[in-house]
Amino acid sequence: MSLKESMPIISSSNGVWEGWYRHYDANGDKIDEHTSRLLCRFLDEHTYHQTNQYFWKDGKVEIKDFPTKIEDNKLVFFTHINGWAAEVPLDTYNRTIMLNWTRHNEPDLYLYEMIQHSDCRKFRSRVWQWFKGGQLWKRTLIDEHFVDLDWSKYEENPQPPKL
Repeated sequence: MSLKESMPIISSSNGVWEGWYRHYDANGDKIDEHTSRLLCRFLDEHTYHQTNQYFWKDGKVEIKDFPTKIEDNKLVFFTHINGWAAEVPLDTYNRTIMLNWTRHNEPDLYLYEMIQHSDCRKFRSRVWQWFKGGQLWKRTLIDEHFVDLDWSKYEENPQPPKL
């Protein structure tokens, strides 16, 4: 069975996504926001690689790479984060992906993420729930739209998206 057949929602993430990340503390107060560009690529039937490019209004730029392995119908993260991403089989509309991850250097922190795709697969929204020391620490809301299948032209010299 091909990757598109076994993980159709995750496969539809392939390409370039741009949008906004907005971070809120446990009380619901906004503590940060920035634009983003995600390069999501399936290198073969067993390897997925995601590069997140973050851009702040003050000129700060941050790039994070997330190589994964594809095992048992899920993405497995194994670098500076440990975790997984998988489709939600209970969602008969085939719109939902769930993630869980922890950071190596912060053992009391964990995160759950829900990604909700639109039916046309051109828009998605994501919610991160951060827990630290067993309590809600913050939330991140992400709104994204699909830009391009050709991620290679966005790798060199990243520039902020024009949103």
